[in-house]
Amino acid sequence: MNNQTILIAGGSGLIGSALINSLRGDGIHIRQLVRRQIRSEDEIEWNPGQTPLDPGVLEDVTAIINLSGASIGRLPWTKSYKRTLSASRIGPTKTLATAVKEFGRGAPAFISASAVGYYGNRPGHILTEADAAGQTFLAQLCDEWEGEALTASDATRVTLLRTAPILHPKGVLKPMIMLTRFGLGGPLGKGEQIWPWISLTDEVRAIRHILETDLEGPVNLAGPVAASANQIGSTLAKIMHKPYLLPAPAWALRLGIGRDAADGLLLSDANVVPDKLLGSGFQFEHRTQEEAISAAMVPEG
Repeated sequence: MNNQTILIAGGSGLIGSALINSLRGDGIHIRQLVRRQIRSEDEIEWNPGQTPLDPGVLEDVTAIINLSGASIGRLPWTKSYKRTLSASRIGPTKTLATAVKEFGRGAPAFISASAVGYYGNRPGHILTEADAAGQTFLAQLCDEWEGEALTASDATRVTLLRTAPILHPKGVLKPMIMLTRFGLGGPLGKGEQIWPWISLTDEVRAIRHILETDLEGPVNLAGPVAASANQIGSTLAKIMHKPYLLPAPAWALRLGIGRDAADGLLLSDANVVPDKLLGSGFQFEHRTQEEAISAAMVPEG
């Protein structure tokens, strides 16, 4: 019987749900922080950013995994939604980090979400965990987000999950599938920009690897083989037996979803490599974007 207890915040999302299922499948006890009324003895109600978290909640907890944050895939990023993106990350992270510091000696490891958006738009560069934050809205948000988590580093091990977009029908592929289904798939901007990516399977496996190997600091959760936006889009179109022809110029994307979202998500070029994961012996199940998309999709035709 596994005697680990993992406390998870943000467990209702795509990554959190898959991670909880994986951990519970191996007999690991899960406690969840939830913002609604509790429904089971394994849930703890909290109000992050508003009410402190009792450090006693961390008693007998092996590790905290913080996956809180509103979806960056919801578009457009209005001024109001950008405030939501920030508050939904900074508030919970600060609340958890404060509880860890107050717990003091023997506090559980703190594994906190971030994103490869940290690097911003860096064409022509190979980006490792040693590189500095970029200048885009998303990069600056990630930098602040990570800074809050790192305030707990004097009390415990802190690991930052710089996660790439998930190649999954409920992840980054969701809007692409809709456009492709109607024959509207095609290059976004020039389409040559490098898009970091990871499969949901390897995202969960990587988080579990981090739990087991004690990696700390920033860790890039991104597939090991670089892929352009065109390669990802055309692979999806091929699997769906649809054309990949209709271009969306950069100016049209900026007009349609806003400059911050267009430049931070669709047009950003960031060749992010998983140096720490590979150096610690992690082996990807899906090494290429073709493998990841094929595993995630049921071919249409």
